[in-house]
Amino acid sequence: MDTQLEMIICLGSSCFSRGNNKNLKIIQDYLKKNRLEHKIDFRGHLCSEHCNRGPVMRINGKWYEQVDESNIMTILEETLGGVK
Repeated sequence: MDTQLEMIICLGSSCFSRGNNKNLKIIQDYLKKNRLEHKIDFRGHLCSEHCNRGPVMRINGKWYEQVDESNIMTILEETLGGVK
């Protein structure tokens, strides 16, 4: 496996209930649709301790805060759009 990026989504109760439950499915669908499942190290993390800024996710060390259905596709396209 030639992993190019690391993506971690917070699955702690605060982030999960505030939107990462939906974001998880959106990310999984995006990775599958674009055939990136084996190129992205995508994992959940129990709590990222950024609860007051959640839902959060991290891509290659960069934190994304208040991730929701209105901005997640932009984040995915900007960070993963060029991955081959």
